[in-house]
Amino acid sequence: MRTAIIHYWLLNRRGGEKVLDALCRLLPDADIFTLFCDPETLSPEVAQHKITTSFLNPLRGYHRSLLPLMPMALETFDLRGYDLVVSSESGPAKGVITSSTTQHICYCHTPMRYLWDLYPAYRNEWTQSRLKRLAMTPFSNYLRLWDYASAARVDRFIANSHNVKTRIWKTWRRESEVIHPPVDVESFTWQPPEDYFLIVSELVPYKRIDTAVRAFSRRGRRLRIAGAGPELRSLRRMAASNVEFLGRVSDRTLRDLYSRCRAFLLPGEEDFGITPVEAMASGKPVIALGRGGALETVPVYGGVFYPEPDEGSLGAALREFEKLEPDIRPRELQAHARMFSEAEFARKMGHILEQVRTPGAARSLRVEEGR
Repeated sequence: MRTAIIHYWLLNRRGGEKVLDALCRLLPDADIFTLFCDPETLSPEVAQHKITTSFLNPLRGYHRSLLPLMPMALETFDLRGYDLVVSSESGPAKGVITSSTTQHICYCHTPMRYLWDLYPAYRNEWTQSRLKRLAMTPFSNYLRLWDYASAARVDRFIANSHNVKTRIWKTWRRESEVIHPPVDVESFTWQPPEDYFLIVSELVPYKRIDTAVRAFSRRGRRLRIAGAGPELRSLRRMAASNVEFLGRVSDRTLRDLYSRCRAFLLPGEEDFGITPVEAMASGKPVIALGRGGALETVPVYGGVFYPEPDEGSLGAALREFEKLEPDIRPRELQAHARMFSEAEFARKMGHILEQVRTPGAARSLRVEEGR
């Protein structure tokens, strides 16, 4: 079968790109279509595929501001002749137009949160410019209508977590099945903990990194943050000297950071959250906001949950963790993390792709969802 993979953009190396790597291994002959591509960020798995970018690619340095143009750009991709399209979606990737005989499977990391469940916070709290807020209102209304309509172009939805499965139903009124993202759990190792806590995250508002920076700055505990993003400057201004910003780090450095930390921090609500699984694969406990994907991945013996995204709740969680810290069992955490291995993803996703190859599969996808 001629196959195309649609990925929203190839500009960094985060959880969505690791899923794309796994899809490329399952579909080695697939062509890739994407809105934007920075060749320097490509993994070896992705680089060996034919990659087609949209007409917006020359403006990729401003990609966060180009959301209103993305539907148009996606709809210009010519996907005639492809038997199967697999979209990797946390933006508008599922909105491509395919022929009536093409089977379209969408692996959904989440519906666009800045248009749906997080829209009030983006508009009223996280967007400082009054002009941007005024422009956001009509554009967001148009994009929500397009996003809802484009969900009908997909034959079968796969959610990366039960958390996202609920969002898909709430947002698009579509059923989905759950396949957790692949985590390279075998590449992580445990080392005796040193005196620091770790965050690995894109520095954007909904990740709530500011909560952790304030809490640690006031309490003097050492915190190391790996990642970059638009919030970096403001976070540095509020941080004390015990909070260290590492920027983007190599995979090798990241594994070393995981292996030697006391615990991993997840201060925001994640759709699934690959980073807590990587921490547990390193035998490290997790201190997390008790919402979203972390509730599916972190067991009760794997760390501490706290109820509200504020400094007081996080401070109480840190005190609770320090009481429990001597009882943490790294090998149990590593064994638990293997539930989310690349082999498990390949087995489950491979089964679905095999179903697609059977005669009459396009019709059966719709029939199965309608039951």
